[in-house]
Amino acid sequence: MSRKVTAVAPSNIALIKYWGTSDLERTLPFNPSLSMTLRECVSRTTVESIADPKDEVLVRVAGGSLQPASPAFSAGVRNHLDHLRSWAGVKDRFRVATENSFPMGAGMASSASGFAALALAVVAALDREISAATASVLARESGSGSAARSVMGGYVEWPSAGTEGAAVQVLPADHWDLRDVIAILDTTEKSVSSRAGHKLAETSPYFKPRQQQLPERLTEVRSSLQSRDFARLAPLVEEEAIDLHLIAMSSRPPIFYWRPATLIVLELVRAMRQGGVEVCATMDAGANVHVICTPEAEMAVVEALDVLPEVEGVIRDGVGSGPRMIDEPLF
Repeated sequence: MSRKVTAVAPSNIALIKYWGTSDLERTLPFNPSLSMTLRECVSRTTVESIADPKDEVLVRVAGGSLQPASPAFSAGVRNHLDHLRSWAGVKDRFRVATENSFPMGAGMASSASGFAALALAVVAALDREISAATASVLARESGSGSAARSVMGGYVEWPSAGTEGAAVQVLPADHWDLRDVIAILDTTEKSVSSRAGHKLAETSPYFKPRQQQLPERLTEVRSSLQSRDFARLAPLVEEEAIDLHLIAMSSRPPIFYWRPATLIVLELVRAMRQGGVEVCATMDAGANVHVICTPEAEMAVVEALDVLPEVEGVIRDGVGSGPRMIDEPLF
Protein backbone atom coordinates (compact mmCIF):
# COMPACT_ATOMS: atom_id res chain seq x y z
CA MET A 1 0.00 0.00 0.00
CA SER A 2 1.39 3.40 -0.98
CA ARG A 3 0.94 6.66 0.89
CA LYS A 4 1.73 10.31 0.23
CA VAL A 5 5.23 11.17 1.42
CA THR A 6 7.63 14.07 0.99
CA ALA A 7 11.40 13.87 0.93
CA VAL A 8 13.93 16.69 1.03
CA ALA A 9 17.33 15.85 -0.43
CA PRO A 10 20.35 18.13 -0.77
CA SER A 11 22.59 19.00 -3.65
CA ASN A 12 26.31 18.45 -3.22
CA ILE A 13 29.51 20.00 -4.49
CA ALA A 14 32.24 17.62 -5.59
CA LEU A 15 35.78 18.35 -4.42
CA ILE A 16 37.05 15.43 -6.50
CA LYS A 17 34.96 15.32 -9.66
CA TYR A 18 33.04 12.62 -11.51
CA TRP A 19 33.57 13.22 -15.24
CA GLY A 20 33.35 10.33 -17.67
CA THR A 21 31.61 6.96 -17.31
CA SER A 22 33.06 3.50 -17.70
CA ASP A 23 29.48 2.18 -18.04
CA LEU A 24 27.02 4.84 -19.18
CA GLU A 25 23.93 2.66 -18.90
CA ARG A 26 24.68 1.71 -15.28
CA THR A 27 26.08 5.18 -14.49
CA LEU A 28 29.42 3.90 -13.24
CA PRO A 29 32.33 6.36 -13.35
CA PHE A 30 35.96 5.89 -14.33
CA ASN A 31 37.09 7.27 -10.99
CA PRO A 32 35.80 7.78 -7.44
CA SER A 33 34.56 11.25 -6.51
CA LEU A 34 34.35 12.99 -3.14
CA SER A 35 31.79 15.66 -2.32
CA MET A 36 30.47 17.92 0.39
CA THR A 37 26.74 17.55 0.97
CA LEU A 38 25.04 20.95 1.08
CA ARG A 39 22.46 22.27 3.52
CA GLU A 40 20.40 24.99 1.79
CA CYS A 41 20.37 23.89 -1.86
CA VAL A 42 17.72 21.17 -1.74
CA SER A 43 14.95 19.49 -3.72
CA ARG A 44 11.57 18.81 -2.10
CA THR A 45 9.60 15.99 -3.71
CA THR A 46 6.14 14.64 -2.88
CA VAL A 47 5.02 11.23 -4.17
CA GLU A 48 1.78 9.28 -3.95
CA SER A 49 0.36 6.27 -5.76
CA ILE A 50 -2.49 6.98 -8.20
CA ALA A 51 -5.01 4.84 -10.07
CA ASP A 52 -4.25 6.47 -13.43
CA PRO A 53 -2.51 4.38 -16.11
CA LYS A 54 0.28 6.96 -16.43
CA ASP A 55 2.58 8.74 -14.00
CA GLU A 56 1.87 12.44 -13.44
CA VAL A 57 4.86 14.78 -13.05
CA LEU A 58 4.46 18.31 -11.68
CA VAL A 59 7.03 21.04 -11.04
CA ARG A 60 6.93 24.25 -9.06
CA VAL A 61 9.39 26.91 -10.21
CA ALA A 62 10.33 30.07 -8.30
CA GLY A 63 7.52 29.80 -5.77
CA GLY A 64 4.75 29.65 -8.39
CA SER A 65 1.97 27.11 -8.65
CA LEU A 66 2.50 23.49 -9.59
CA GLN A 67 2.58 22.98 -13.35
CA PRO A 68 2.95 19.93 -15.59
CA ALA A 69 6.64 19.28 -16.17
CA SER A 70 8.18 19.57 -19.62
CA PRO A 71 8.25 16.42 -21.76
CA ALA A 72 12.02 16.04 -21.29
CA PHE A 73 11.84 16.48 -17.52
CA SER A 74 8.87 14.10 -17.27
CA ALA A 75 10.69 11.48 -19.33
CA GLY A 76 13.63 11.52 -16.92
CA VAL A 77 11.37 11.15 -13.90
CA ARG A 78 9.35 8.33 -15.48
CA ASN A 79 12.52 6.51 -16.45
CA HIS A 80 13.69 6.66 -12.84
CA LEU A 81 10.25 5.51 -11.63
CA ASP A 82 10.56 2.50 -13.95
CA HIS A 83 13.86 1.55 -12.28
CA LEU A 84 12.30 1.94 -8.85
CA ARG A 85 9.23 -0.12 -9.82
CA SER A 86 11.48 -2.87 -11.15
CA TRP A 87 13.51 -2.90 -7.92
CA ALA A 88 10.37 -2.98 -5.76
CA GLY A 89 8.49 -5.48 -7.91
CA VAL A 90 5.42 -3.24 -8.19
CA LYS A 91 3.37 -1.69 -11.00
CA ASP A 92 2.14 1.40 -9.12
CA ARG A 93 1.80 4.66 -11.00
CA PHE A 94 2.67 7.83 -9.14
CA ARG A 95 1.89 11.49 -8.91
CA VAL A 96 5.19 13.30 -8.41
CA ALA A 97 5.62 16.97 -7.54
CA THR A 98 8.99 18.61 -7.04
CA GLU A 99 10.60 21.98 -6.44
CA ASN A 100 14.14 23.26 -5.91
CA SER A 101 15.45 25.95 -3.60
CA PHE A 102 18.07 26.87 -6.23
CA PRO A 103 18.32 27.17 -10.04
CA MET A 104 17.71 23.98 -12.06
CA GLY A 105 19.89 22.80 -14.92
CA ALA A 106 22.53 25.48 -14.30
CA GLY A 107 25.40 23.25 -13.22
CA MET A 108 24.56 23.13 -9.51
CA ALA A 109 23.69 19.41 -9.24
CA SER A 110 19.92 19.85 -9.25
CA SER A 111 19.61 16.38 -10.81
CA ALA A 112 21.53 14.94 -7.84
CA SER A 113 19.17 16.38 -5.25
CA GLY A 114 16.07 15.83 -7.37
CA PHE A 115 16.64 12.17 -8.16
CA ALA A 116 17.84 11.41 -4.64
CA ALA A 117 14.64 12.94 -3.27
CA LEU A 118 12.53 10.98 -5.77
CA ALA A 119 14.16 7.67 -4.88
CA LEU A 120 13.78 8.22 -1.14
CA ALA A 121 10.17 9.39 -1.48
CA VAL A 122 9.10 6.41 -3.60
CA VAL A 123 10.78 3.93 -1.26
CA ALA A 124 9.02 5.53 1.72
CA ALA A 125 5.68 5.66 -0.12
CA LEU A 126 5.96 1.90 -0.67
CA ASP A 127 6.71 1.38 3.05
CA ARG A 128 10.10 -0.15 2.31
CA GLU A 129 13.14 0.17 4.54
CA ILE A 130 16.56 0.25 2.92
CA SER A 131 20.19 0.84 3.85
CA ALA A 132 22.07 3.98 2.90
CA ALA A 133 24.07 1.93 0.38
CA THR A 134 20.90 0.69 -1.33
CA ALA A 135 19.49 4.23 -1.39
CA SER A 136 22.71 5.36 -3.06
CA VAL A 137 22.47 2.70 -5.77
CA LEU A 138 18.78 3.42 -6.41
CA ALA A 139 19.46 7.15 -6.72
CA ARG A 140 22.36 6.49 -9.12
CA GLU A 141 20.14 4.40 -11.39
CA SER A 142 18.36 7.62 -12.37
CA GLY A 143 21.34 8.33 -14.62
CA SER A 144 22.66 11.03 -12.29
CA GLY A 145 25.83 9.68 -10.72
CA SER A 146 26.00 12.62 -8.32
CA ALA A 147 22.63 11.53 -6.89
CA ALA A 148 24.46 8.56 -5.36
CA ARG A 149 26.20 11.02 -3.03
CA SER A 150 23.14 13.15 -2.20
CA VAL A 151 21.48 10.43 -0.10
CA MET A 152 24.11 10.94 2.62
CA GLY A 153 25.28 13.88 4.71
CA GLY A 154 28.71 15.26 5.44
CA TYR A 155 31.60 14.33 3.16
CA VAL A 156 30.80 11.47 0.79
CA GLU A 157 32.88 9.29 -1.54
CA TRP A 158 31.38 7.48 -4.54
CA PRO A 159 31.81 4.73 -5.47
CA SER A 160 33.49 3.28 -2.43
CA ALA A 161 35.81 0.29 -2.73
CA GLY A 162 34.05 -2.98 -2.05
CA THR A 163 30.55 -1.69 -2.86
CA GLU A 164 28.35 -2.34 -5.87
CA GLY A 165 28.44 1.25 -7.03
CA ALA A 166 27.32 2.75 -3.71
CA ALA A 167 28.63 5.82 -1.93
CA VAL A 168 29.88 5.92 1.64
CA GLN A 169 30.11 8.75 4.16
CA VAL A 170 33.79 9.52 4.74
CA LEU A 171 33.22 12.12 7.47
CA PRO A 172 30.06 13.43 9.19
CA ALA A 173 28.86 17.00 8.72
CA ASP A 174 29.97 18.04 12.20
CA HIS A 175 33.56 17.00 11.51
CA TRP A 176 34.36 20.30 9.73
CA ASP A 177 31.95 23.20 9.31
CA LEU A 178 33.03 24.34 5.86
CA ARG A 179 30.89 26.92 4.09
CA ASP A 180 29.97 27.21 0.41
CA VAL A 181 29.19 30.70 -0.85
CA ILE A 182 27.78 30.19 -4.35
CA ALA A 183 28.25 33.00 -6.86
CA ILE A 184 25.25 32.86 -9.21
CA LEU A 185 26.44 34.01 -12.62
CA ASP A 186 24.05 32.28 -15.02
CA THR A 187 20.69 30.68 -14.17
CA THR A 188 19.83 29.54 -17.70
CA GLU A 189 19.81 25.85 -18.46
CA LYS A 190 23.18 24.82 -19.85
CA SER A 191 23.27 23.96 -23.55
CA VAL A 192 25.29 20.75 -23.08
CA SER A 193 24.07 18.40 -20.35
CA SER A 194 26.42 16.69 -17.93
CA ARG A 195 25.38 13.34 -19.39
CA ALA A 196 26.48 14.48 -22.85
CA GLY A 197 29.72 15.76 -21.33
CA HIS A 198 30.43 12.39 -19.72
CA LYS A 199 30.10 10.73 -23.12
CA LEU A 200 32.69 13.08 -24.63
CA ALA A 201 35.20 13.02 -21.78
CA GLU A 202 37.38 10.28 -23.27
CA THR A 203 37.86 12.26 -26.47
CA SER A 204 40.03 14.78 -24.60
CA PRO A 205 43.81 14.20 -24.79
CA TYR A 206 43.98 15.19 -21.11
CA PHE A 207 41.51 12.55 -19.91
CA LYS A 208 44.05 9.76 -19.34
CA PRO A 209 46.65 11.99 -17.62
CA ARG A 210 43.97 13.15 -15.18
CA GLN A 211 42.99 9.56 -14.44
CA GLN A 212 46.62 8.81 -13.58
CA GLN A 213 46.79 11.74 -11.15
CA LEU A 214 43.44 11.19 -9.45
CA PRO A 215 44.26 8.41 -6.94
CA GLU A 216 46.93 10.55 -5.29
CA ARG A 217 44.75 13.69 -5.40
CA LEU A 218 41.79 11.83 -3.88
CA THR A 219 43.99 10.56 -1.06
CA GLU A 220 45.30 14.09 -0.46
CA VAL A 221 41.83 15.64 -0.39
CA ARG A 222 40.50 12.96 1.95
CA SER A 223 43.47 13.44 4.26
CA SER A 224 43.10 17.24 4.20
CA LEU A 225 39.47 16.93 5.23
CA GLN A 226 40.31 14.52 8.01
CA SER A 227 42.97 16.86 9.42
CA ARG A 228 40.93 20.01 8.71
CA ASP A 229 43.88 21.48 6.87
CA PHE A 230 42.49 24.24 4.65
CA ALA A 231 45.87 25.42 3.33
CA ARG A 232 46.49 21.92 1.99
CA LEU A 233 42.92 21.42 0.72
CA ALA A 234 42.48 24.68 -1.22
CA PRO A 235 44.97 24.21 -4.10
CA LEU A 236 43.87 20.59 -4.57
CA VAL A 237 40.22 21.62 -4.93
CA GLU A 238 41.07 24.32 -7.47
CA GLU A 239 43.38 22.06 -9.48
CA GLU A 240 40.63 19.46 -9.70
CA ALA A 241 38.01 21.98 -10.83
CA ILE A 242 40.28 23.35 -13.55
CA ASP A 243 41.12 19.82 -14.73
CA LEU A 244 37.44 18.98 -15.25
CA HIS A 245 36.85 22.08 -17.35
CA LEU A 246 40.14 21.58 -19.21
CA ILE A 247 38.86 18.17 -20.30
CA ALA A 248 35.45 19.59 -21.25
CA MET A 249 37.06 22.38 -23.29
CA SER A 250 39.37 19.95 -25.07
CA SER A 251 36.73 17.31 -25.83
CA ARG A 252 35.72 16.75 -29.44
CA PRO A 253 33.60 18.78 -29.93
CA PRO A 254 34.66 21.13 -27.12
CA ILE A 255 32.29 22.13 -24.33
CA PHE A 256 32.54 25.58 -22.77
CA TYR A 257 30.68 25.88 -19.46
CA TRP A 258 32.55 28.93 -18.17
CA ARG A 259 31.38 32.48 -18.81
CA PRO A 260 33.53 35.63 -18.63
CA ALA A 261 32.13 36.21 -15.14
CA THR A 262 33.49 32.82 -14.05
CA LEU A 263 37.04 34.02 -14.58
CA ILE A 264 36.35 37.25 -12.72
CA VAL A 265 35.18 35.34 -9.64
CA LEU A 266 38.11 32.90 -9.85
CA GLU A 267 40.53 35.83 -9.94
CA LEU A 268 38.82 37.40 -6.91
CA VAL A 269 39.06 34.15 -4.93
CA ARG A 270 42.73 33.71 -5.79
CA ALA A 271 43.49 37.28 -4.69
CA MET A 272 41.63 36.77 -1.42
CA ARG A 273 43.61 33.61 -0.66
CA GLN A 274 46.87 35.35 -1.44
CA GLY A 275 45.75 38.00 1.05
CA GLY A 276 45.43 35.39 3.79
CA VAL A 277 41.71 34.52 3.57
CA GLU A 278 40.89 30.78 3.88
CA VAL A 279 39.02 30.40 0.61
CA CYS A 280 39.09 28.39 -2.62
CA ALA A 281 36.85 27.95 -5.65
CA THR A 282 35.35 25.05 -7.54
CA MET A 283 32.75 24.57 -10.27
CA ASP A 284 30.70 21.68 -11.51
CA ALA A 285 29.56 21.50 -15.14
CA GLY A 286 28.33 25.08 -15.30
CA ALA A 287 29.36 28.72 -15.04
CA ASN A 288 28.46 29.28 -11.38
CA VAL A 289 31.27 29.26 -8.83
CA HIS A 290 31.22 27.54 -5.44
CA VAL A 291 33.47 29.45 -3.08
CA ILE A 292 34.50 27.09 -0.29
CA CYS A 293 35.67 28.78 2.90
CA THR A 294 35.88 28.56 6.67
CA PRO A 295 33.13 30.13 8.83
CA GLU A 296 35.48 32.97 9.76
CA ALA A 297 35.92 33.88 6.08
CA GLU A 298 32.27 33.61 5.01
CA MET A 299 31.19 37.24 5.47
CA ALA A 300 34.28 38.56 3.71
CA VAL A 301 33.48 36.31 0.75
CA VAL A 302 29.82 37.38 0.66
CA GLU A 303 30.74 41.07 0.78
CA ALA A 304 33.38 40.69 -1.94
CA LEU A 305 30.99 38.87 -4.27
CA ASP A 306 28.07 41.24 -3.61
CA VAL A 307 29.91 44.20 -5.11
CA LEU A 308 30.78 42.43 -8.38
CA PRO A 309 28.30 43.54 -11.08
CA GLU A 310 28.75 40.18 -12.84
CA VAL A 311 27.29 38.30 -9.85
CA GLU A 312 23.50 37.96 -10.12
CA GLY A 313 23.13 36.70 -6.58
CA VAL A 314 24.77 34.79 -3.76
CA ILE A 315 23.61 31.63 -1.97
CA ARG A 316 25.11 31.09 1.48
CA ASP A 317 25.37 27.35 2.04
CA GLY A 318 27.53 24.89 3.92
CA VAL A 319 28.04 21.26 4.79
CA GLY A 320 24.75 19.55 5.69
CA SER A 321 23.56 16.40 7.42
CA GLY A 322 21.70 14.89 4.46
CA PRO A 323 18.12 14.05 3.40
CA ARG A 324 15.05 14.09 5.63
CA MET A 325 11.36 13.27 5.42
CA ILE A 326 8.91 16.08 6.19
CA ASP A 327 5.14 16.52 6.67
CA GLU A 328 4.85 19.40 4.20
CA PRO A 329 3.57 17.92 0.92
CA LEU A 330 3.53 19.92 -2.30
CA PHE A 331 -0.05 18.85 -3.07
